[in-house]
Amino acid sequence: MTTTSAVSGGAGSSPLSITGLASGLDTPAIIAALMGAERAPVTRLTNEQTKLQGQQRALQGIQSALKQVTFSASEFILPSLFESSQTVSSSEPLRVTAGTTAGAAIGGYQIEVSKLANSAQRTFTFASPEAEDKLTVDGVEYTLKAGGTAKELASAINANSSSTVYAAVLEGGKIALSSRATGNTGAGFINVNDPGGALTEVAESAKEGQNAEYTVDGVAGTSASNTVTSAIPGVTLTLLGTTTTGPVTIDVQPPGISPSAVEAQMQAFIKNYNAAIEAIHQQLITKPPEGGSTAELGNGTLFGDIELTSLLGTMRQVMYEPIAGLPGEMASPANIGVSTGAPSAGGATQSSLEGMLTLNPTKLAEAIKANPSGVETMLQQWSQALQTKVNNVAEAGGTLESRITGDSSQVSELTLRITTMNELLIVREKSLQQTYAKLEGVIAQNNSQASWLASQSESLTAAKL
Repeated sequence: MTTTSAVSGGAGSSPLSITGLASGLDTPAIIAALMGAERAPVTRLTNEQTKLQGQQRALQGIQSALKQVTFSASEFILPSLFESSQTVSSSEPLRVTAGTTAGAAIGGYQIEVSKLANSAQRTFTFASPEAEDKLTVDGVEYTLKAGGTAKELASAINANSSSTVYAAVLEGGKIALSSRATGNTGAGFINVNDPGGALTEVAESAKEGQNAEYTVDGVAGTSASNTVTSAIPGVTLTLLGTTTTGPVTIDVQPPGISPSAVEAQMQAFIKNYNAAIEAIHQQLITKPPEGGSTAELGNGTLFGDIELTSLLGTMRQVMYEPIAGLPGEMASPANIGVSTGAPSAGGATQSSLEGMLTLNPTKLAEAIKANPSGVETMLQQWSQALQTKVNNVAEAGGTLESRITGDSSQVSELTLRITTMNELLIVREKSLQQTYAKLEGVIAQNNSQASWLASQSESLTAAKL
């Protein structure tokens, strides 16, 4: 009698197991093939969802890059960028540096430094006291406990805000005291009174404080500090070393817009602008995959996108199109050295073809020097125009935001449809399993009956013989 391993399960039972022993058919493979065909619509929807999600991510990346562009462009509207200020430079900043305050005297100055200001110093041997020792330094009292160490005394001196000196523990247990202020102190400096005898001065190491000595265009001057504010009106000099190789030139420029500040901001803008251009261009040239994995379906979703192509054209136009109402010599960023770069020997570079920007700092500095108000007006009007154009696309309510929102809605709708279809497919698969299980049961029963009839027939034939 033929058997079958078809097993059906009720609700909450194990999944059906159908081997097809009775029919001789590979029923699991048949069910899998049928379900594969019925899952095809789900696969199509899932692939469509993957593409939408890839497009959404790409649009969000472009949107973020564009917001960085508008943010850096908005800095050109700030009045602080164009505030009039003075700049000062030093020919040897490792020896003398300089800074300005309002109203600094313009021109070039020759600075020579023969001495740097330093502090007075005294050195003492240290002996740990057998009993508590109270000592004073310039009238400030310190208490050293019995058995106290040089390190403890130095710490107490350095931690006291009223102290006039710093203390350092030297090798051999000595303590060096140095005035907290530089400058000529004369002979009476760092007065120590120590009845307990913890400190004993090393007299030959005493050193008076010293003033800085310098000349400005040959006129001698002194300063108790190495920070000198009276040598050049409105200029603060910091003396860092003596000028043994010749004078240091200090150059004080007239008040005006700082070319370095404008250059730094323009370079920051160009970096963000180029990043956005590159991100858009990369999406436009990336073709959709032919076959490949499911994960790759999210690539190439913006290939040749008309809106993004138009956006690139708009951004390039704003960078070079003269602003209405401004004089032709100062009507766009191109007039201050912003361009796609000079052609190479082989022609235009790939970056220039993509519209990537570069800056000529020399041309920018020359433009600011020749026409500072014109540069300010042009940059402010250009910045406003660029922000308006880009924000129409990138800001809330813009075209990119609308597309991102639309993609999100479609993804949510597809998720719901896919979930519903998967639930129906589960029911359908169970139904097929039950149908084939019953079929196997019927076939098994028929096989059993046929086998019994055959045996009966054989028995009758044998009896007649």
